[in-house]
Amino acid sequence: MSAITREDVARLAALARIALTEGELDVMAGQLSAIVDAVAVVSSAVDEATPATSHPIRLENVYRQDLVGASLSQAEALSSAPAAQDGQFRVPQILGDEQ
Repeated sequence: MSAITREDVARLAALARIALTEGELDVMAGQLSAIVDAVAVVSSAVDEATPATSHPIRLENVYRQDLVGASLSQAEALSSAPAAQDGQFRVPQILGDEQ
């Protein structure tokens, strides 16, 4: 088990420009040591025969059949629009003439 010291945390905090109090240094040292120990336990369960994975179960794409179905007419689509013009949705201008 590798313990991370408060001096290690203080050095890392200084490099990251994070101000930590004396109490925070002690707490962070303990928490980071626990994380490193947990990673070591998980890593010990893996050997050269274990394939690298990004997910614990195989990912599979699920596709549905692409069928043509009923859709709204142009008039139906525009019927609930706040504003329409020339068969299109009318929206407020957001860009000016500046280039």
